Amino acid sequence: MRDYQWLHEYCLNRFGSAAALEAMLPQPKSDAELRALGDDRYLSLIALRVFRAGLKHSLVDAKWPAFEEVFFGFVPEKVALMSAEHLERLMQDARIIRHLGKLKSVPRNAQFVLDVQKERGSFGALIADWPVTDIVGLWKYLAKHGSQLGGLSAPRLLRMIGKDTFIPTDDMVAALKAQEIIDKAPTSLKELATVQAAFNQWHAESGRPLCQLSVMLAHTVNH
Repeated sequence: MRDYQWLHEYCLNRFGSAAALEAMLPQPKSDAELRALGDDRYLSLIALRVFRAGLKHSLVDAKWPAFEEVFFGFVPEKVALMSAEHLERLMQDARIIRHLGKLKSVPRNAQFVLDVQKERGSFGALIADWPVTDIVGLWKYLAKHGSQLGGLSAPRLLRMIGKDTFIPTDDMVAALKAQEIIDKAPTSLKELATVQAAFNQWHAESGRPLCQLSVMLAHTVNH
């Protein structure tokens, strides 16, 4: 694999200046910011990620105030108690996206948030404390314990939250293949560990967060 210096110089040439490069890079939230976010906001973001999957984001976002209303402001203690009959009634509410499978995921994820809250004090503590050097471990944890958070949903959720992470988009996978780090989209624990190790090395060389390295890497192909 190429070192960070190559990646930095490539992106400088592509964007023309250091200022232009920095302007297009995301900034992760601090651990304190992640810890301060309420569990109701975490549940809302989890639900938003689930409903955005496979749908136009602007469509989902436009309906989100109605979701906030029908799910009691996403207060986990209230949402976890929602019955199957209640969810069936929501299937008649034209203000929201009526997808029963996704609707059922919301109280399940409310219980997940409550379980984490009981173990760690808050969901924000889980997110803030998880080391970015093993961010793929957090993806796996969310996919295993949450509902409908498999595939790219976990890393995309973390990006929405502001937790530092890379995302194996098509462009990023192509870039990793071009550098012969992997030969296909990473799905196994071994493949994900290999990608994590590469990002950890670039992070150690540059001090940049994973999200910035991820975006920079994606710009080295298909452009």
